Amino acid sequence: MYMAKVVGSVVSTQKDPSLVGRKLMIVQPVNSDGQSVRHQEVAADSVGAGVGEYVLLVRGAGARRASQLDDGLRDVNDCAIVGIIDRFDK
Repeated sequence: MYMAKVVGSVVSTQKDPSLVGRKLMIVQPVNSDGQSVRHQEVAADSVGAGVGEYVLLVRGAGARRASQLDDGLRDVNDCAIVGIIDRFDK
């Protein structure tokens, strides 16, 4: 899992059917001090996160499993928000 801050959202009217109805958020990966690391990316939100919140991300197979589809469609998701961080304890 990775930590990130939600910095915005993406609106896409044309997309793969497996992404229809999913909220897409722009996330900035961060370290435990809340400082930005790497580059921003887009993640499918499965927990209702909002802009400004710190979240937990999963990538790859974990992201596809987090948003499994029941209708037999392939899942193109490669990054998913699976939790909202309440605080960082070090």
